[in-house]
Amino acid sequence: MGTLGFWRLAQADPEWVAAVDPDGTEHRAGDLLARANRLVHGLRELGLRPGDGFCGLVPNGADGLVLYLAALQAGWYYTPINWHLTGPEIAYILSDSEARAFFVHPRHAAEGARGAEVIAAERRFATADTAGFRPIGELTDGRPDTLPQDRTAGATMHYTSGTTGRPKGVRRPLTGLDPDDGAESMAFLPSMFGITAGRPNAHLVTSPSYHTAVTQFGGTALHMGHTLVYMDRWDAEEMLRLCERHRITNSHLVPTHFKRLLSLPARTREKYDLSSLRWMIHAAAPCPVPVKQAMLEWWGDVVYEYYAATEGGGTLATPEDWRSHPGTVGRAWPISELLVVDEAGEPVPTDASGTIYMKMMGSGFEYKGDPAKTEANRLKDFFTVGDIGYLDEDGFLYLRDRKADMIISGGANIYPAEIENELVIHPKVADVAVFGIPDEEWGEQIKAVVEPAAGIEPGPELAAELIASLEGRLARMKWPRSIDFIAEMPREPNGKLLKRKLRDPYWEGHDRAI
Repeated sequence: MGTLGFWRLAQADPEWVAAVDPDGTEHRAGDLLARANRLVHGLRELGLRPGDGFCGLVPNGADGLVLYLAALQAGWYYTPINWHLTGPEIAYILSDSEARAFFVHPRHAAEGARGAEVIAAERRFATADTAGFRPIGELTDGRPDTLPQDRTAGATMHYTSGTTGRPKGVRRPLTGLDPDDGAESMAFLPSMFGITAGRPNAHLVTSPSYHTAVTQFGGTALHMGHTLVYMDRWDAEEMLRLCERHRITNSHLVPTHFKRLLSLPARTREKYDLSSLRWMIHAAAPCPVPVKQAMLEWWGDVVYEYYAATEGGGTLATPEDWRSHPGTVGRAWPISELLVVDEAGEPVPTDASGTIYMKMMGSGFEYKGDPAKTEANRLKDFFTVGDIGYLDEDGFLYLRDRKADMIISGGANIYPAEIENELVIHPKVADVAVFGIPDEEWGEQIKAVVEPAAGIEPGPELAAELIASLEGRLARMKWPRSIDFIAEMPREPNGKLLKRKLRDPYWEGHDRAI
């Protein structure tokens, strides 16, 4: 070991431009290193010890990167919080993660302040002047910018929603490694795609950094010496402009990005020099075969796909794999295994569908504070996120459906139970079911079917009232796009909702891959 790891690289070449903010501000590695070091010294004075954690509610850019770099060299867990969440949802994560500090950007201060009430006032910090928060300078000003003593590798702890509607922190045991050696060990993931270390390489961060894969791929690219170029909000032509301007070599995308890019006029698409692209990786939702084919025709054999989960393990489909097995999400990683089983937990034959289980060597994890959920999703050393699929005779995995009724909209996982729980408490609602229906652009959109309470008139006015009732309680990305009404919800005598009966009519004539 000894060639990778941000802290090592920054000391060797402090002038390297390690990050570019969405507004074009460049950040040199030496400056980011000094900021992260000062933050470690300050948080240690605040009492943080290895194994503790803190949260950040910050947009894409260097501010969040400094939080990540501080945690990963001091043995702390860093939890980036989804900035679409409301105050109560933020408070839940702060409490559940046992955050010892909370960092907020002024842009997210309104909901951040509502959530921050669960954490002591002296542990709330803002990256710029913000009422109700201490300036981050109180933590870092005057602290040494030298490497702290007793450095040890930390980790990110991302929150992933479960079908019960409450998100769970995916917590991995800390390795005890030197931070740079820990960062170097992360390079197995990009190396599977053939991604090389060193310059000139640049990674485009297209999606919010609170997503596990975005942090994972961006963080690892940085540790390999790549420049991180951040987007604030995704725009198709802006992405092409940034790819040309910064000679982007790699990025992480979702199929919705592809659909938007392909809908640009041909003259716009042809205007930009994309010859630097080498590894454009996508995941998070099934990619329709014609969309993937069109991207390969446009960009050439630089489009890679994988299937994985926050919990670990996964598959990889190179461009060549996909061309020979259209529609596959790939074969198991060298350090991962796949298992497809029936309801009894027994392996199914080739080409037969079942529940997909994955295993990753050396990657134990737990859902923080929920041993029952951790065990429920396991089969010996394997775990599942509840997806249904099959393996062909060459070991390539294809996704079919999902057991849980998760909705994937624009690459984001949305859990119906959480939305149902908020709608059903409305006095005008007797019963409610939420599920995904086809959406050309987003893959799926959120549909609610409501059984009105006795004597309540269904119609557009009631629908508008119910959706408006979610304001401040649920992130807008979780709001139903539309509500239909039903006289009586189809339930079994034991109370189990027959959701498929409701959902199937909306999917007639659609090839529902997942």
